[in-house]
Amino acid sequence: MFPKPIHRSAAHWQVFYQGMLPLVMILWLLPLIAVAIFSIKPAVDFTNGNYWSWPSSFEAVENYGKVFFASDMPQYLLNSIYITIPTVIGAVALSCMTGFALGVYKFKGNLLIFFFFVAGNFVPFQILMVPVRDLTLDMGLYNTKTGLVLFHIAFQTGFCTLFMRNFIRALPFELIEAARVEGVAEWRIFWFVVLPLVRPAIAALSVLVFTFIWNDYFWAIVLTQGVENTPVTSGITSFNGQYRAAYHLMSAGSIVAALPPVMMFFAMQKHFIAGLTLGSVK
Repeated sequence: MFPKPIHRSAAHWQVFYQGMLPLVMILWLLPLIAVAIFSIKPAVDFTNGNYWSWPSSFEAVENYGKVFFASDMPQYLLNSIYITIPTVIGAVALSCMTGFALGVYKFKGNLLIFFFFVAGNFVPFQILMVPVRDLTLDMGLYNTKTGLVLFHIAFQTGFCTLFMRNFIRALPFELIEAARVEGVAEWRIFWFVVLPLVRPAIAALSVLVFTFIWNDYFWAIVLTQGVENTPVTSGITSFNGQYRAAYHLMSAGSIVAALPPVMMFFAMQKHFIAGLTLGSVK
């Protein structure tokens, strides 16, 4: 019913697994490797069709120097930080409160409210493009960081509530009952009992939401324009000219834009794995 662990398999299967694993990893990382190679090539290589062969010259310092000092990439990075950090804080904070309410309290309509939170995740976001854009225009939030932050918080809270509610429901309810018997207020139970126990889950959720928002491209081009408010995912396209695309600079910018989520994951890796496995063994 379950696959046999590889260390219990026959010797030839273990050798096959150990040989195929690096090849599969390289194949999976091939697009990222290609972008990294493109980022150190000169522009003439793309003009001459030298896409996959050895670079005619190594221009890593020049390409990355242009990205940081001869373009608006630093401003795009700051815009992404100003958009992503408040979104993570807002979505995680709201989902902790809604998850606590839906996971601890039993009241009529609990499942119905939870259903609405979950159902929002199944709505294709492409069909909401025009209504959301019109709404931001009517509210004066179009092409603002605030509008993008509020929109992302509203859309991410559904998934985050699903995530936190399930973790909070897995906690021993006897701890909450014991606190209530001692006369502890509900908000203190939430703050001093529940939140410390789900700290790994909060860390894992923060990493996920950070990655989702930082890598968002669709809503970045729908709701923002201009250097002042455009996040880095949309700002990379500014390297394209009217008659020519600077693929070497776009590749360098893509590598720079991908670094913050990667560093965020490695910084929170211990808490991320602990959060995903929280409650798996009782």
